[in-house]
Formats: sequence, structure tokens, C-alpha cells
Amino acid sequence: MTDQPPRRGGRPTGTLAFVESPAQLLNVLEWDHLERHRERPADDAVTVVVLAPNDPMTRGQLRRMAGLARDEGLTVRWEDARGGPAAALRTVAGLTAALRRARRVVIGDPFSQYVQLLLALTRAPQVVVVDDGTATLEFVSQLGRGVPLVRWHRSGRRGPRGALFTPVSAAARSRLTPGPRGDRGITVFSSMPVEAPDGASVTRNDFRWTRSRFGPPAVTAGTDLVGTSLVESGVIEPDHYLQAVTALVRTHGATRYFAHRRESPDKLRRVALETGVEIVRPDLPLELIGRRGPIGRTVLSFPSTVVHTLPLVLADTGARVTVCDVDPSWFTAAAPSRARGFLAEVTRAASDVRRLTSAQVISPGTSP
Repeated sequence: MTDQPPRRGGRPTGTLAFVESPAQLLNVLEWDHLERHRERPADDAVTVVVLAPNDPMTRGQLRRMAGLARDEGLTVRWEDARGGPAAALRTVAGLTAALRRARRVVIGDPFSQYVQLLLALTRAPQVVVVDDGTATLEFVSQLGRGVPLVRWHRSGRRGPRGALFTPVSAAARSRLTPGPRGDRGITVFSSMPVEAPDGASVTRNDFRWTRSRFGPPAVTAGTDLVGTSLVESGVIEPDHYLQAVTALVRTHGATRYFAHRRESPDKLRRVALETGVEIVRPDLPLELIGRRGPIGRTVLSFPSTVVHTLPLVLADTGARVTVCDVDPSWFTAAAPSRARGFLAEVTRAASDVRRLTSAQVISPGTSP
């Protein structure tokens, strides 16, 4: 399917949702499914604006998720927003009028500079933040502390470009702060164990749409391993990661490796060569892949979003998720100090999962 120019115009929309990843779009679908059971104005139609990244794997998953969104009655507007400065300016200019008319804005990544720019332009009295995975934990924490929004795996130091963007980030940060007179509502729609900051609210995402739309899946007697992009993010050393994956495959009999969409082809080839596992490149978020099945009775994962979401998705199946700790020696020299605490918190906060310490991960003969 080739990219089509975005359609302009049309009647004003009540809700604009901005997504940059397949998981964000899945969570918009979950949020919309819940909202359909509540009364809302007839003109409060939902338009999903896909701010398409350049990565081919992410684009492919977003295309398939966009099809599911259209099947659910949502309008989807595809924006090739990252084709250089001209494309960015064209996208922002084309969205400005709709942003100013919207009564509600839904965002999936409050750390995104693109999203922050769009937030600075809206007058919508309601902002909903849907999950962007475990980053939601950090977002809610930073929002509650009133500090600048910085991703957990980045240092927070700003170069010249970041310094120029500071006023926009500050405006977006203000837009994400609940109004003192109740004139600016902030809702976090999340499956993560988060508590609402002062003035905001949290709505629980239990993946009701996913469980009603797909499955239940066939559960095999085997073990599946979920890949992570911690190497690509510069957090974990490649050799240590491969050592841990090899140990898990040999000890727990994993036969399939579900690759993260951002994992590099070279790393995946090395994983396949040295472990013998089948590399699976999912065409949808893993929550939907797991719900469609087949899925292994045991699912192994390093600290990531799926240790929170898969137990909800697979709650009625008998499949169990095991989270594998990251050893401190695996971190790169460039990994921020808070990365260690953040990954430990991801593991600690996960419910209805089994746990393997890093020593158990690399020790033969240990079972979850």
C-alpha cells in the first residue's frame, strides 16, 4: 500500500488523536471503545492523525493498525510529517485550524517534540494521554514533580536545537498541567500502575477491546521470548544482551523470538545464528499477536511494556508472563544513571507475572 496525500478540509472534528507508534494507536482504540459506552455529543467524532515515522517496520504496523481503526469507525489521517522541514511545516499548517476547533486532544507520546509543538497550538479544554508503554510511568512521575519532560533513557542535556525548542516544551508542559479552576482537564488512560497527579485523573485500560475483538488464542506447551530495543536505545551492551538471550533459550527451551519493531536486522541475525530460535517480526503490536495466537504457555520478557500489558490480554488463557531482571553489569557506559532505577521499577510494578533474577537468567537449570 503506497502513501497517499492527506485529505484536507471536511467538517470540524471534536477529538483529534495524535499517534506515532502502533501501540499508541492500539491504546487510542481501547480508549475509544470505552468512550463509546458513555454519552458524548454527536459531533464529537474522533480523527486519528498518524504522524508517520520513517522506520519501515513501524510504518507497516501503523498501516495495519490504521485499517483496524477505520473498521471501528474512526477517521484516520496519515501525515508524512518527517520528510524534512518542509513536510513538518506543511503538516503543522494543515492541522492548525483543526487543533483550534477541537474540544479534546488525545496524545500518545508527551515526550515527542512534534506532539509538544501541536499541543502548544491547541485550545482544547480536555487532553487525554494514552499509554506509550512504560514511558507513561516516567511521564506521570515527572508531571507530578513539575520537572521538564525527558525520556528515561536520555541524559536530559540539551544541545543548541533543544535550547531553541525550550519555549515550545515549556508551553506544552503547561498545557499538560491541570488548570487551577478546572478549565483544563488532564486524563491519563493507562494499563500501567500509575496514580493521578494533583488535578488530573486516571482511567484504567484493561484491553477490553482487544479481548473482545480477538481470541481467545491457542496456547502451546512451548516458550516464547520477547525481544527488546534496549540495545538500540544505547542502554544495554549487545554482547551482554546476546549472552542473556542465549541462556534463556537454552535453559527454558524458547523456540520463538518476537522481535521489537526497532531491533536492528544485524542483531536479529546474530540472535538467530547463535541461538537457533525462529525470529518473528510481528505485523501488529504484540498484544494483538498474543491475543490472536498461538502463544506459548510461558512468555519470557526483559523489563518492558509487555510485562504489564500481556497479563491483561492473556488473563483468561492460562499463558503466563515471566519478567527477567537486567543485571547492572549489562548497562553501557553511556546509559543514564536513572535507567537502572527505571527498569527496576518497571519490574517491581508489574503484577501477575513471575520473576527471574539476573543470576537466574544466566544460570543453567533454572526454571520460572
